[in-house]
Amino acid sequence: MAENSKPLSDRIALVTGASRGIGAAIALELAHAGAHVVAVGRTVGGLEDLDDRIRAAGSSTTLVPLDVKDSEGIARLALALNERYRRLDVLVGNAGILGPLSPLSHVEPKDWDNHLAVNVTANWQLIRCMDVLLQRSQAGRVVFLTSGVAHMGRAYWGPYAASKAALELLARTYASECATTSVRANLFSPGPTRTRMYASAFPGIDPLTLPSAEDVAKAILPLCLPECGETGRLYSFREKKFLDFHAPA
Repeated sequence: MAENSKPLSDRIALVTGASRGIGAAIALELAHAGAHVVAVGRTVGGLEDLDDRIRAAGSSTTLVPLDVKDSEGIARLALALNERYRRLDVLVGNAGILGPLSPLSHVEPKDWDNHLAVNVTANWQLIRCMDVLLQRSQAGRVVFLTSGVAHMGRAYWGPYAASKAALELLARTYASECATTSVRANLFSPGPTRTRMYASAFPGIDPLTLPSAEDVAKAILPLCLPECGETGRLYSFREKKFLDFHAPA
């Protein structure tokens, strides 16, 4: 990508779940677009590998080994970003867990709580702590990753589906609250993707028949750009378009 074609030059982008899969791919895509990437993830080795790839692409990153369930850690990160940059231009809430697939009556309370902590509460804490920084951006852009199962009522997927449905309403509410500001917040549903999470849910599917995380990341990038005017919308990668919320993603 030529220097004059880097639409996120001099911008700060934060990506959660950045140590592998779609998170790592979108972090690299944002870096290619010129952003300084704040990469949040639990796996240090994965973050270090991402750092090498971003540096090889001629961009820079800040590695943040952090479990998104650590609410105080997210708050400390916001303070550090405030001290160093005074703003945040892009937030991609990608971190999520699938957890065990089982009948609702068999779900352990600790698993239910874990789903909500990672897939919902962590993203609320990101909004809570990063909002003031996003508001200082000339074009704050927020993207949360969701799933089509949030609309399906599929058997055995209850905790994951419920948490993603809650995340969607959370994101739409935030978008409404930011309607008169420069912040835009949207949802992105990747659908079947060549990732470890998808393979754990559907082990019999040939991964080579699925889109790669890199393919998905390229489709997420436009939602992160200053010219993105959509807000409170859900983009389906499978359908290649924004969907109405009463339609399956």
